[in-house]
This record gives sequence, structure tokens and C-alpha cells, in this order.
Amino acid sequence: MKLLLIDDHPLFRDGLSMLITYRLSLPGGALQVLQAGDLTQAAAVLAEHPDVGLALLDLSLPPDCHGVRTLERWRAMAPDIPVVVLSGDDRPDTIISAIDAGASGFIPKTVQAGVMQEALSRVLAGGVYLPPLPAMYAMHDADDWDDDLDDDLPRNAMGLSARQMDVLRLLVEGKANKEICRQLNLSESTVKTHLGAIFRKLKVNTRTQAVVAVAKAGMNLKA
Repeated sequence: MKLLLIDDHPLFRDGLSMLITYRLSLPGGALQVLQAGDLTQAAAVLAEHPDVGLALLDLSLPPDCHGVRTLERWRAMAPDIPVVVLSGDDRPDTIISAIDAGASGFIPKTVQAGVMQEALSRVLAGGVYLPPLPAMYAMHDADDWDDDLDDDLPRNAMGLSARQMDVLRLLVEGKANKEICRQLNLSESTVKTHLGAIFRKLKVNTRTQAVVAVAKAGMNLKA
């Protein structure tokens, strides 16, 4: 599997690349970490390596990429590649905004090395990592939220069908309904039906809440 690490600090890139290469692994084979200092370099790397499977993206890329706008530009450039945000800004508003914009997870740069390793391991295993969020932010865009979510969701598929897991996997990757339809060869009405069932089982009302629920449950979404 190829990962693309996009960050403007070479020392951080080198250190994280070493952590990923030498401390983390996947059952299916070795990990190859590619690097880019900005989105222009990232585009050049993708042209040479179209089989990149995951991007790790800093939200602040000088001179003109800052905040969620950076993520939006990446998603426009590479809509089919799941992306996890790496950022020194770990305010809850920033985290929720990143998930709203299609990030599959959020790893603060402020975490300890051991937490970083755990977070990357979870992401590479098909899960989602988010730092703890105050309850008021977990209720983002919701009329109702189950306060017992942490206790209610087991670390498994919760009875979701194989097709519902496929839909959930693509939802977590930030895919829109039409993209899910195309990739799974399903009608839009069928996708909406699956999403409704997924939301009920996760006890959520929105896509953002679904990503938060997956992170809290420690679910593995690998096919």
C-alpha cells in the first residue's frame, strides 16, 4: 500500500515516514510512504503513483492553503483517495469541519508519539481515528444524539449487512451518494435505503455523526 504524506515541514515528514515504515505494517504487505510539501507537489506524486491508497494531509500548507480550504482543494484534486487530516490545530470546530469536508479521520500533531502510532495503526487497519470530542460537538447538526453511544456500540459491524458495510466504508471515505452508487453499482434510492439503515443502527442522524460513531466504536472497515 502507498501512502502520501503532505506536510510543509520536511523534518516532520521524515520522522513520521520512519514511524510508518518501521513501526507499522499491514497484513497484506509493506507500506510505502511518499512525500509532498504542498498540493502542487502532491499532484506530481499522484501522476507518478496513481495507486496511492491513503493521504495524510496537513491543513496548513504555505503559501495559500490554510484550514479546511486545504482539504477541499485536495478532495477536488483527488476525490477517490481517502484522506486523514494531520494538524496542529485540534480545536473541536476544526475537527468537525474537517469531517464535514470529507476527511476520514483526524490526528492532532499535538498527541504523544504512542498515540500517533495507535492512531495510524487504526487508520491503516481500516478504522477511523478522532481525538475525544466534547458532547456538544458530537451533537453537531443533530436534533437528537444518544449520550450512551460509547457504551452501546460494540467494536464490530453491529449487525450491518455486507452491502451496508460497503456503503459505510465509502461514506467514511467522504464519498457522495452518486460516487457510492457508481462504485457499488447501486441505484440512488438503494443507497439512501442503506444509509437510513446504517444511521438507525449507529443511532445517528448525519454523515458527520456516522464518522464520529465509527471512530468511537473502533470499527474496522476493511473489506
